[in-house]
Amino acid sequence: MKKDNATISIIIPTLNEENQIGTLIDYLRKNSSERNISEILVIDGGSQDLTVSIAENVGATVLQTRKGRARQMNFGAHLAIGDILYFLHADTFPPKDFDNHIITAISDNHESGCFQMRFDSDNWILRFFAWFTKYNHKICRGGDQSLFITKELFTKTKGFNEDYMIFEDNEFIGRLYRKTDFKILPHHVKTSARKYREHGVIRLQYHFGIIHLKSYLGAGPEQLYDYYKRKIVL
Repeated sequence: MKKDNATISIIIPTLNEENQIGTLIDYLRKNSSERNISEILVIDGGSQDLTVSIAENVGATVLQTRKGRARQMNFGAHLAIGDILYFLHADTFPPKDFDNHIITAISDNHESGCFQMRFDSDNWILRFFAWFTKYNHKICRGGDQSLFITKELFTKTKGFNEDYMIFEDNEFIGRLYRKTDFKILPHHVKTSARKYREHGVIRLQYHFGIIHLKSYLGAGPEQLYDYYKRKIVL
């Protein structure tokens, strides 16, 4: 893929993100080159707030489907027109010139990858775990780091497994590690620590660790989601 010709479709799954989505889309436009971004797709899973109207008012293309982040991202990927798909959470802000960093990596024959991550928090535990995102091992990966992938590779690998209501990013990236040379870019996204502020840093990190362990030991998507509902979504 030639760097000069490649374009990016940004795909943002949402559910009740009225406090985040407008700010994020404005940020994306101000920190990228218009020629590189073919579209910003907001894939909404049935928001009951102002997410949809805010996203439309700031110029994003809004598509609606059933709730489920894997399903939403697959839906957006299927309709995307860009050569490169960039999956981004509504509370995660990529670095300035993120588009050029991604296109350069793709032109260097890296078909998939992500950025390193920082939280919008000075909590030392969160800084400690974010520090590990610089290492290129699948255990250090997660959806908050964002994900870029060529549309061709996404199609070949069949995208996200919609059986997963949680852990869909980790499951897909694990498959990408087996298929391609996954690239960690030396720049940082900044993601919200709102879930940690809501549930408690140590408590939530412990439960996320158990979910990773359960997956490693062979637990399927239903078992992981059952644990998540019982221990995290209270």
